[in-house]
Amino acid sequence: MSRFGRPTRHSAKWHVNEERVVLATYLVTGCAGFIGWKVTEFLLADGHTVVGVDNLNDAYDVRLKHWRLNQIKDHPNLTFYRLNITDRTALSGLFSQFAIRDPRFDAVINLAARAGVRQSVENPWIYFETNVTGTLNLLELCREFGVKKFVQASTSSLYGARNPRPFREDANTDGPLSPYAASKKAAEALCYTYHYLYDLDVTVLRYFTVYGPAGRPDMSLFRFVQWISEGRPVIVYGDGQQSRDFTYVNDIARGTLAALKPMGYEVINLGSNEPIVLNDAIRLVEELVGKKANIEYKPRHPTDVLATWADISKAERLLDWRPQHPFRESVSRLVGWYQENQEWARDVVTI
Repeated sequence: MSRFGRPTRHSAKWHVNEERVVLATYLVTGCAGFIGWKVTEFLLADGHTVVGVDNLNDAYDVRLKHWRLNQIKDHPNLTFYRLNITDRTALSGLFSQFAIRDPRFDAVINLAARAGVRQSVENPWIYFETNVTGTLNLLELCREFGVKKFVQASTSSLYGARNPRPFREDANTDGPLSPYAASKKAAEALCYTYHYLYDLDVTVLRYFTVYGPAGRPDMSLFRFVQWISEGRPVIVYGDGQQSRDFTYVNDIARGTLAALKPMGYEVINLGSNEPIVLNDAIRLVEELVGKKANIEYKPRHPTDVLATWADISKAERLLDWRPQHPFRESVSRLVGWYQENQEWARDVVTI
């Protein structure tokens, strides 16, 4: 295991806006991932201690993961371990280390995952190894070591072609269209089992099409920005009239932190509730980059749904959460990040 920095002991509480806020120690898996990095950054900014875990795999260009990790690794309240959540022995050693000292884990935020719909069709085994077995390892260690709160990252990909829009959490998700979606459904089922058997407090968050600076290169907005900036063909699967519920990463991170409160067992959508047509997204990127797109339309992939659209009324009710970042402003931040890092970001593989 390698690590950067040392955990710092805190006073028990401090005052913010005349409210008492309890400082805590969190295990964040996938801390160099897109959402995990931002969640870790927010926790550290709030004064918490974070034990971050990531195996820095090459599922996509590892330079993105190192860039994110470099933004947080020197923080005195972060301890980083290069570790795979499928390695139960190593995970158990980590839990044991923190079980015998203060601070202990107040919660586990599981953001480590193999993500991506199309890639899961090519290699479904690694998706189930990480997303199902890895989640099971964490749940079992929470039971063994008495961790009371578990936040699980899930996905809007669970909603299929038959579900009415906007997608509600009580929709029937028995027809996953990809191994990725199936693996996340299995992880959700395990979460409920551990809640039922061991009274583990679990919040499952279904994220909708997350984007922003240093995002995943298999996601459409990252690809559009790179392809248009570099004058490459813009590949669109289908006619471009499909829509996505794009949600800015900062909003997703804020919703994830809101889900740390005790709720029993809940599944909650985090999305923008404002689907954007892909052709319109391309036109916005063209405007912000200052170049025209050379669009090539290709047949729609069978795992792709025509639209995603989150009903976020449950998040509003239970988490007092709504997205705060307008689409245009947030895409502009993505474009700005790309331009600042263009020397290496132009070479990130996006196909």
